[in-house]
Amino acid sequence: MLLADDQALMRGALRVLVESEGGMAVVGEAKDGAEAVALARVARPDVVLMDIRMPGTDGISATREITADPALTGVAVLVLTTFEADEYVAQAILAGAAGFLGKGAEPDELLGAIRTVAAGDALLSPAATKSLIARFVAQQQAEGGDGSGPRTVAGLDTLTVRERQVLVEVAGGLSNDAIAQRLGVSPLTVKTHINHMMAKLATRDRAQLVVAAYESGLVRPQR
Repeated sequence: MLLADDQALMRGALRVLVESEGGMAVVGEAKDGAEAVALARVARPDVVLMDIRMPGTDGISATREITADPALTGVAVLVLTTFEADEYVAQAILAGAAGFLGKGAEPDELLGAIRTVAAGDALLSPAATKSLIARFVAQQQAEGGDGSGPRTVAGLDTLTVRERQVLVEVAGGLSNDAIAQRLGVSPLTVKTHINHMMAKLATRDRAQLVVAAYESGLVRPQR
């Protein structure tokens, strides 16, 4: 794991927490986004724990560089933010972050989040989803639309009925377990549907599936 935060005290606390957990290790620390990108290219960590607000290159720009680099496709970025409803959360997700977590999270919650993104899943809470939706609406209005106009999403017409149902639930911020319970299937079945959808829609992770759901008009923001 790579830690990126401009506060040395925060990096130190995170290192102690991570390295107290079996199977986890910190391979580097970065004090800004540029250093995080450079270290990621050298160390190739499974996860980058990325602060958003840092001097110079911020966490959003660094996340975008990491997720756009073909050589770093196996690196997941987990964004840390002070406020869950922070406007930058949506920007980070659009930049390719696998998810986000508030800095006020409990230690067990943080460790669980790291395991989740390291396993290739995404961590996207309902609060982050709402922030993401709000960004879409604002962007569409700025472009002269009414905030609800759908966009063409390649591959959407190849989704099965069940996959569309799962996509709607994913866009609502539900976990695999919650979706499984609602649809009467197993969590493994839900994960399989999600993997198929990511392949069909050429999306990197769960967060980008939410993007596709709203951009296509399959799910519409509630005002």
